[in-house]
Amino acid sequence: MNHLEVVDKLPFGFYLDGSQVERILLPNGSAPEGCEVGQMVDVFIYHDSEDRIIATSKIPFAQVNEVAVLKVKSLTRVGAFLDWGLEKDLLVPFSEQERPMSEGIEYVVYVFEDPETGRLAASTKLRDFLTEDGHDLKAGVEADLIICGRTDLGYKAVINGTHLGLIFKDEVFKPIRTGQKMKGFVKRIREDGKIDLCFQFHSERARKELTDLIIDDLIAHDGLSTLTDKSPPHEITQRFGASKNAYKKALGSLFKQKRILIDKNKITLVK
Repeated sequence: MNHLEVVDKLPFGFYLDGSQVERILLPNGSAPEGCEVGQMVDVFIYHDSEDRIIATSKIPFAQVNEVAVLKVKSLTRVGAFLDWGLEKDLLVPFSEQERPMSEGIEYVVYVFEDPETGRLAASTKLRDFLTEDGHDLKAGVEADLIICGRTDLGYKAVINGTHLGLIFKDEVFKPIRTGQKMKGFVKRIREDGKIDLCFQFHSERARKELTDLIIDDLIAHDGLSTLTDKSPPHEITQRFGASKNAYKKALGSLFKQKRILIDKNKITLVK
């Protein structure tokens, strides 16, 4: 986004002072309401279909060096074009496609500026732009995640738009899909720098909150529960919003405190 002065008005739009570059056209259809000469306007700069530098007051779904989930509008002989909220669609050249893209499908892409042409483009080859080295991150911190793919081990995710990490299968306790945005945690940084992620960080505080929920649930059900450490993961998630692993640890903590009794079919609150 740029903050530029309107220096001329024409039947088809306005010219903005581009300073070091030529005057930049702001077409009528892309200008803010009430635009006049001498006014300062906030605009996004890009190349139009005729390769001219052009301005718009519309804000695209993603800008340079950002990750976004965008839908393919059309396929052509040069690549796939994405809907990113502007008149001209955003190109993903064939050379920037991890796998062949399909019309109507959403993809996780990285927006970049071609150093040779100055044009904006997108890529699904996220590893070329995002780092998998997490030595500058800390375990336990909350992060904004975008699920970007599935592997035999679990799910790949973009972390805060800058890193790539992995969520192992046993950390996933509800259905997720590629392109989904969600909160998560940096679970650990491996020796090789690779980043493991999770949806629940098993800190002492988190465990305490879960144990309190379990006790409250037992009290509400006359001190008995048939939801044991052998119960299906989806039933545990449905009631407590926790993974089976976290639930088992919380039960173990309560048992050591002698607050509950555990057998094969039920949990009993110690009164």
